[in-house]
Amino acid sequence: MRMYDLIKKKRDGNILTEEEIEFFLKGYVNGEIPDYQAAALLMAIYFKGMTPQETADFTMHMANSGEISDLTSIPGVKVDKHSTGGVGDKTTLIISPIVASTGAKVAKMSGRGLGHTGGTIDKLESIPGLKTNIEREKFLEIVKNIGVSVIGQSGDLDPADKKLYALRDVTATIDSIPLIASSIMSKKIAAGADCILLDVKIGSGAFMKTRPDAINLAKTMVSIGEHVGKKTLALVTNMDVPLGRAVGNSLEVIEACETLRGRGPKDLEALCIELSANMMYLAKLGSISKCRAMAKKAIEDGSALKKLKDMVAAQGGDASILEDYSGFKQAKFKYEVKAEKNGYIKSINTESCGRVAMILGAGRETKDSNIDFSAGIFLNKKVEEQINCGEVLATLYSDDIKKCKSAEKILLNAIKVSDTPTNHTQLIYARVSTEGVEKY
Repeated sequence: MRMYDLIKKKRDGNILTEEEIEFFLKGYVNGEIPDYQAAALLMAIYFKGMTPQETADFTMHMANSGEISDLTSIPGVKVDKHSTGGVGDKTTLIISPIVASTGAKVAKMSGRGLGHTGGTIDKLESIPGLKTNIEREKFLEIVKNIGVSVIGQSGDLDPADKKLYALRDVTATIDSIPLIASSIMSKKIAAGADCILLDVKIGSGAFMKTRPDAINLAKTMVSIGEHVGKKTLALVTNMDVPLGRAVGNSLEVIEACETLRGRGPKDLEALCIELSANMMYLAKLGSISKCRAMAKKAIEDGSALKKLKDMVAAQGGDASILEDYSGFKQAKFKYEVKAEKNGYIKSINTESCGRVAMILGAGRETKDSNIDFSAGIFLNKKVEEQINCGEVLATLYSDDIKKCKSAEKILLNAIKVSDTPTNHTQLIYARVSTEGVEKY
């Protein structure tokens, strides 16, 4: 078998066999296939696409390129969730303890952020003492005893994806739906859960900018999951507006705790209820409506917040900080951005908010950049809300006042104010399953 023949075959729009896909991925991970040939095949896939079977085979051989997490020692149904990313997306910190408090098991591996803000692992590590690089046996023990643990991804997990993603990043082949889907799903499959819920973001702060593309990606990932025996669902959700009000690491942990107390932003709480309900549905805990009621009750009776505290303590973190937020690192400067006119918030460019958060120190420009856990944005006003001239639009947190002043200009340009109230912002567009696309 020769790479030349595989490249030519896909270039001409033909279907690769599972053996050919395995030959390519094994050879590339082992260093036997050079970057220039791998890049040529990726570009052929970009232009010619892949069939559902090709995509499923590609995904499974990526997942099998490294360690497959074995969760069989954990009793019950193990359910995982993946978000395609967004600004202010702290849902894992909220839904994981909600779902665990209702009886399902959440053994989750998450990543660090590169770009706007930290990833889930960075957010958790803003809690003093909390460890995310836990030994496998300890991780399994925590999930068995508490029902939930969120740790960093193992270095042995899905090496094919790490290597291919770096190559796609420099060869303009990132935005190929089969390649995006296989990248996401291979990591989820390798993580070992029985069921997978996908939160596919759409809008100015998301990778997918249009509804048809987001639904197509969701359908592709659901198809992959079902092909490999994982019960899979997807929600297509709005990222045209930052989720909640907080953007930043410790700020988002605090907002997550407030949401688990029933005092969080309504958009964040509503999305987390739906995500939790669908995860519980996958875990066979009841109908969507029954699971939705269970999720609301877990917030109302405090059981979800207690589950988060238990997880934090089990992973070495100071759980008291979830009661007294003053224990988080505090930014030196708290800078208020004020409205320049009266009106109603018409829109907030989410991507620009992400840039602001990164300027303030909440994100990474490169993988080696340091994150300031205290940096970020609190949106005092959001879309549809009324604002008066001179009233605080947002509060910026940073250790550098110059960064605040630079960020202020970008944020003011990102927030559009109109004279009349805006229409209601839709939070969830669709639910995608093997049965089809259900519009919300």
